[in-house]
Amino acid sequence: MTDLLSLVTELRRPRLLIRAARAGVAGYNRNRDLKRVMRVAETPAPERALSALIAAEAELEETRRDGVAGYSFTRHIELLIAMIGEAQLLPRPARA
Repeated sequence: MTDLLSLVTELRRPRLLIRAARAGVAGYNRNRDLKRVMRVAETPAPERALSALIAAEAELEETRRDGVAGYSFTRHIELLIAMIGEAQLLPRPARA
């Protein structure tokens, strides 16, 4: 779980993508958006959802970097919004 949080917090993407995703998080509704973004029938637990979202985003990032014509900026932002939204649902590690 902490590994998932660190993957999200250490993510390095273009500033425009991150700014758009941060702006979109305010309107993120897990019940409405997660099924559509993940393309699933039932919403998984936050840990499972975040794991799948990280994998899907990594594939899309590779597509972006390779300059593939099928890259979708909109889809990339949707995935990042969902990742941030799901990461917010994970329990935070206790501080020493």
